Amino acid sequence: MMAGFIGKERHSVDDKGRLMIPARFRRKFADAGSRDGGALEYGRFGALYVMKTSDGSLELYEPSVWEGMGQSLSALSDFNPEERLLKTLMYECLEMVELDRQGRIPLSREFLDHAGISGEVVILGADTKMIVWEPDRLRGIVERSSGRFAALAGRYF
Repeated sequence: MMAGFIGKERHSVDDKGRLMIPARFRRKFADAGSRDGGALEYGRFGALYVMKTSDGSLELYEPSVWEGMGQSLSALSDFNPEERLLKTLMYECLEMVELDRQGRIPLSREFLDHAGISGEVVILGADTKMIVWEPDRLRGIVERSSGRFAALAGRYF
């Protein structure tokens, strides 16, 4: 599993719905490709899986990271109603997009609307994924939750 997306970047979605992936994160793709013999999939410049999340953000995954998640989903039974429902809900929220020559990915209107994105975004590097937020939404969550940080960190670390 590829890791190493760390940091925060501000970018804009252009009028065609394309999001520039920060150069320092794109370099991680090149590093991964050179280590495993060119693992970038789906198109000449690579691809990312984009997922709508329940908190109103978008998560971006490299194919090598998504592969493990996809295997777990594939192992679920289509004959078990709860497992089938989970697969349906997960795949309804997911798209695979190709990076273009300039390092941009297209985001559909559905995904932009889900995240409330109309211009500026904040891209958070979260180790094995990138999280895309509309800046005011992220600021609101951080402000509302800042008092919980110590308790959460104490519980999990």
